[in-house]
Amino acid sequence: MSVLTGGLPAHQYVQVDSHFCARGPRRWMSAVWFGLVSYPGRAWGCTVLLEESGAVFRNLPLHALASRPLDTFDDWSVKDAQYWNCYGYEFHAHVYNYLSGLRVAAKTASGVHRGTYLLSVAPIGDAFSAVPEQAKEFTFVALDNGRYTAQPTDRVLVEDRSFTANPDMVWPTDLVRQTEVYSAEK
Repeated sequence: MSVLTGGLPAHQYVQVDSHFCARGPRRWMSAVWFGLVSYPGRAWGCTVLLEESGAVFRNLPLHALASRPLDTFDDWSVKDAQYWNCYGYEFHAHVYNYLSGLRVAAKTASGVHRGTYLLSVAPIGDAFSAVPEQAKEFTFVALDNGRYTAQPTDRVLVEDRSFTANPDMVWPTDLVRQTEVYSAEK
């Protein structure tokens, strides 16, 4: 089976840490992030087009990207950028219109960070997604700290000021995982 690559629903103008793609002094490089790559057991791979050279890089880890040039190259790690590895080769990237642009809180390895919903990626055709308690989409978030994260749905809270009643984004403790498979024909 070949690795499925997919385009983002909308490209993103980003900065790439040159440590991941160029020789010389470490710097932020302007790029367009337009695609994703999924290998089972690996972090998401980002496909970007570098502005200064026109080179396309495939499979850059999400923690190599920033939404703006940052003052430093902080210790943002692959574990901050992503909690679970990819489940399989196939996925569907989409933007839920209802969630588009909403504020979110995302749990990362270094704590809870606020940001803005970007897109969702639903793994398909793998051993985990068909099991109810494991069926999670990845929610990609542009964080206020300038970084990106892709967290499963159980590590993201969404704030809709006209609907949700959790302005402090306190994590619920009484929710349960879905465990049933429902079928109209039994």
